[in-house]
Amino acid sequence: MQRIRILGVPLDLGQERRGVDMGPSAVRAAGLNASLKGLGHEVEDAGNIHVKLPEELHFGDIHAKYLKEITETCREVAHLVYRTLEEGYFPISLGGDHSVAAGTQAGVSKFYRDRGQSVGLIWVDAHADMNTPETSPSVNVHGMPFAATLGLGPEPLAMLFGYKPKFAPHNSVLIGARNLDDRERRLVNESGIHVFTMRSIDELGMSAIMERSLKLGNEGTAGFVVSFDMDVVDPSEAPGVGTPVRGGITFREAHLAMEMVADSKKMLGLELVEINPIIDIANQTAILAVELAMSALGKKIL
Repeated sequence: MQRIRILGVPLDLGQERRGVDMGPSAVRAAGLNASLKGLGHEVEDAGNIHVKLPEELHFGDIHAKYLKEITETCREVAHLVYRTLEEGYFPISLGGDHSVAAGTQAGVSKFYRDRGQSVGLIWVDAHADMNTPETSPSVNVHGMPFAATLGLGPEPLAMLFGYKPKFAPHNSVLIGARNLDDRERRLVNESGIHVFTMRSIDELGMSAIMERSLKLGNEGTAGFVVSFDMDVVDPSEAPGVGTPVRGGITFREAHLAMEMVADSKKMLGLELVEINPIIDIANQTAILAVELAMSALGKKIL
């Protein structure tokens, strides 16, 4: 049994398609709190943090839209995640677009850094999210948070809590990638992270991929944090995402990954992002997110 605190981050400034700000509500409506309590966990829901609306704002930096406001939100998320860990709770962040990851990951990293420990990162996503303001063709910040956690930019996000990088590349893993921008590929290749594309999963199988990923994330660390973008799952199973890409992981591959995470007993935090109920079908994607969270937190078939 764990003490779990849920934090909703209805952030949609990092991408173009509206609706992802309703993701936390969709996941709650799909029964997250009751499902986790049903596994025997103690659950506290901290509600949603306040996020500014794009209608209120000018996009600001032409190379990273709404970067100032996204940084403000991520700074608040980072402090809340830090406090959550300090008070003995396991943090679950609900997005919102994936730019929230810069805040979630900063909070976990800082908590363990203050205790002389490092943390691994398992990033499950159809995209690498490793653009910078200099390379991004869309200039949308939800394509930049992995770069921020590695200290590559954008600088305001990379420098949350006043240091970078938040994670060592050799303890950082990207799983499920299948849609990278041209200039982003170079950054990924030069970053030193470990990448398991959809081809890797096809050739080796999810079990072998997760075995390697967990070993990498745990090597010399206190454990690892999981950032799960629902668009890693094939759109036939997860239609309610902002940037769907055909050829994703299957329902069972997703569950196997999370079941192996649970078996490791080394996960330090979890975030579920990019759920857009406006384009979903009967809340299917949010329901899957709840099911995957349960697998990651101990639900077993037998």
